[in-house]
This record gives sequence, structure tokens and C-alpha cells, in this order.
Amino acid sequence: MSGLSARLAAVVEALPLRPGIRVLEIGGAPGAAAREVARRVGAGHVLVVDRSATGVEAIRRTAATEIAAGVLSVRCTSIEEFTLLPGEEPFDLAFAVRVGALDGRYPAAGAVAVARIAAALTRHGQLFVDGGDPLRQIPV
Repeated sequence: MSGLSARLAAVVEALPLRPGIRVLEIGGAPGAAAREVARRVGAGHVLVVDRSATGVEAIRRTAATEIAAGVLSVRCTSIEEFTLLPGEEPFDLAFAVRVGALDGRYPAAGAVAVARIAAALTRHGQLFVDGGDPLRQIPV
């Protein structure tokens, strides 16, 4: 897992990833975790959403190879405003590291964010955030 901090490496290792799944990463700039997740899901797909246009541009630069291969995409939006695009398949798993709406810093935004994430997940989809050892699962 070259290029990942020890913390992000632990997060990626803790995710229940398997080949072929669709993963939503929330607040993923500059894209290091997303690239490793994309490598692990193989023919699956990773969508990274980030509210910062600067962050999205960083992801586009650092993950250009994965984006060109069609295994990773990026969208500039807050998770509180996120919705699936028409015809877009739901996600099997979502995760976030240091996202204020999901780590307890902003409870009102968190309620909206969890509802938006739940609407974008499959029936058995799972949401993981930092704050556990290294992750905790949030019921959706």
C-alpha cells in the first residue's frame, strides 16, 4: 500500500472490500485511499465525493490512471447534497475519514448525510467512518 499513511492503510485494511463491489468514499481528497480501494475492488468502481473543488482537482491529478481506466470517478459535492445520478447503480459500501458531518462534529449535518448515504447504498450496503479501531460502522 505504497503512498498511504499508516492511518489510511489501517482504514483500507479494515474495510470489507471484495472484488467487483461499488464503493463510495466521502471526502477523499487527495485520493490516496481511493486508489488503493480501486486496486482492491478490481472490476468494481470507486466514486469519491468531495465538497472542495481544489480537492476534486487533486484527486483528478493523483488518480488520473484509475479514472482513465474507468475504475474510479470523482464528483464535487457535499455529502449532504449527494444523490445518485439518473441510472447510476447504488453502492455496496461507503466510508469516510475526517468528515465533520459523519464524525460527530456537526450532528444536524450528520443526520442529513446519513440519510443521503443510505439512499445511495444497496439494501445490504454498509457505512464506515473513522473513530473506531480504526473504523466504526454507522447503521443506515
